[in-house]
Amino acid sequence: MKDLVEQAAELQALLEKQGWRFCFIGGIAIQRWSEPRLTKDMDITLLTGFGNEEPFIDFLLQHFESRISDARAFALQNRILLLKTAEGTGIDVALGGLPFEEEAVRRSKLLEYAPGISLRTCSAEDLLVMKAFASRPLDWNDVRGILVRQGTKKLDWPYIRCQLQPLCELKDAPEIMTQLEKMHREVAASEPAA
Repeated sequence: MKDLVEQAAELQALLEKQGWRFCFIGGIAIQRWSEPRLTKDMDITLLTGFGNEEPFIDFLLQHFESRISDARAFALQNRILLLKTAEGTGIDVALGGLPFEEEAVRRSKLLEYAPGISLRTCSAEDLLVMKAFASRPLDWNDVRGILVRQGTKKLDWPYIRCQLQPLCELKDAPEIMTQLEKMHREVAASEPAA
């Protein structure tokens, strides 16, 4: 059976062959930027824009099994396509179109995850924005992990704030910024002085 990295490489090759712009987010990116944790699925942002999602969805549904009934309608309504590989590994495809998503894909870079296998993942800052915006308990653990592993001084805080603030306003959730700033201060206070 293929491991997650091999399956991710196959997905990446398929998307690259189409000339599509994308990056891995979620658990695969966590392995790169935060405290590594077990992940059993793949999450990607795929730039589809708004109003042109159908060809992307239809192509992917020809290559992967859906995890829910009427995945196409669900994806068009919720901007997330829920698939699985032949091995049964879940794939969450976020249909990207927001300026932040475009910027996250533009800033993404390759990293070798296994000998001869490099995967395109979002930056640490973009992953932090996505995790803070999702704002579930596991996401806040991941945010703390990013802050600890990367060090608060290495992260581009003006960029993080510039990207996260409008998303929080869109979600009407100003408490996300408050929680992030509090966590930033806590982690920064525990870091050794330079």
